[in-house]
Amino acid sequence: MSRIGKKPIEVPAGVLVAIDPGRVTVSGPKGELRQVVPQRITIDHSGDEIVVTRPTERGEDRALHGLTRTLVANMVEGVTKGFEKRLEIQGVGYRAALAGSNLELQVGFSHSVRIVPRQGIEFEVPVPTQIVVRGIDKQLVGQTAAEIRRVRPPEPYKGKGNPLRRRVRQEKR
Repeated sequence: MSRIGKKPIEVPAGVLVAIDPGRVTVSGPKGELRQVVPQRITIDHSGDEIVVTRPTERGEDRALHGLTRTLVANMVEGVTKGFEKRLEIQGVGYRAALAGSNLELQVGFSHSVRIVPRQGIEFEVPVPTQIVVRGIDKQLVGQTAAEIRRVRPPEPYKGKGNPLRRRVRQEKR
């Protein structure tokens, strides 16, 4: 049996969980999240625990068992604590700033790049070379951080700077 799937999920006080066939809704102090789950997987909410079980030992059911349990656990953690990703900008003259709720990056282009946050995401720039992405949906926080990183990918050799500046000297044979 799945080690992750059979662990019960503790529901803290102040968190409401609604389980419908194929859908789980979790609401807490930071907001509300909804997730579609496979109907074959059974989710039982009793007291302050949620237990996820699977119908058979088939490979697909085993995979969905652990996935469903992790998704529900992330929802419970998101509405209570929230998630954050910290990004660091490396490069001469590279910096970030907030323009209202939007993130404005200056990363070596002739123009600044403006990133508008999706609903439920907020940016923080404690230092001009650091960006903090916060939200209650773990997947959305990670996706937003990946999109920010994609604006200027790190150089593959030292992990910083412009990837196009690296020149390789070729020897004649």
